[in-house]
Amino acid sequence: MSLAVDPEPVPLTRDEHGAWRVGGTRVTLETLVAAFDRGDSPEDIHEQYPSVALGDVYAVLTYCLRRPVSVKEYLTSRAVAGAEVQARVEAAFPPGGLRARLVSRLGL
Repeated sequence: MSLAVDPEPVPLTRDEHGAWRVGGTRVTLETLVAAFDRGDSPEDIHEQYPSVALGDVYAVLTYCLRRPVSVKEYLTSRAVAGAEVQARVEAAFPPGGLRARLVSRLGL
């Protein structure tokens, strides 16, 4: 009996905003990588995000470990884009004094 070894696609799909999602879920690649970088095992990650199949966690982590430069570039570009969005939002809605404004509205 011979073992058939067929390549399987990496369970990542790109959404309309350019984010990579894992296994058809809403869980992002950034989320899985952050958990793994914290030291969480694939089993821990699966427990935290049960919508992601354990096999998909392993497949995505394998992909990331084999392509660290590409994944790092993607994560960096997402962080930069996120910082730009945050800066635009904070410019439009300054966070300074937010607590005081909320407390005054509640009359506390």
